[in-house]
Amino acid sequence: MHDVTKLLADAAAGDANAMNQLYEQVYAELRAIAAHKMASERKGHTLQATALVHEAYLRMGASKGIKFENRAHFFAAAAEVMRRILIERARRRLAGKRGAGAEVVPFDGLELPSPATSDDQLLAMDDALQKFAALDPRKAELVKLRYFVGMSFEETAAALDIAVPTAKQWWSFARAWLAVEMREGAPP
Repeated sequence: MHDVTKLLADAAAGDANAMNQLYEQVYAELRAIAAHKMASERKGHTLQATALVHEAYLRMGASKGIKFENRAHFFAAAAEVMRRILIERARRRLAGKRGAGAEVVPFDGLELPSPATSDDQLLAMDDALQKFAALDPRKAELVKLRYFVGMSFEETAAALDIAVPTAKQWWSFARAWLAVEMREGAPP
């Protein structure tokens, strides 16, 4: 963990070699997180875990001037970027001008995206999470790490520098709050 924090500091100072070493060191963990998240995606999705990691890493690298304080800050930022990528994809799939309602049709081994009811849920979850973040940013961060990245309680607690029982309590509270918010915000 100390190596990642040092590499983050070196990369922020402009050391290109440190950024390459950082990528090598965290890639496997980011890939595992993305694979876990993608396993729970709807059937027929076209985004692969590797592509999600690469897109997230490219977006994070393109954000010049961002300095990560430590490993936890880096992974929290990665979780946020992955969440935004998934939200953007869900919105694009639901947009009528982009072929919403289209059926998945094989085309030379590729699949075209199809709509899924989970996109609606994902967008509703994102809206509720934004409201929750305004009320309690730390608990909202826990939700992002657990829901969008798929981290375990132990990993989430380490990333947020809290105890595992605290992470479990926060998770229970956040799930209940979000369920009520999503139910109240649902169309009649």
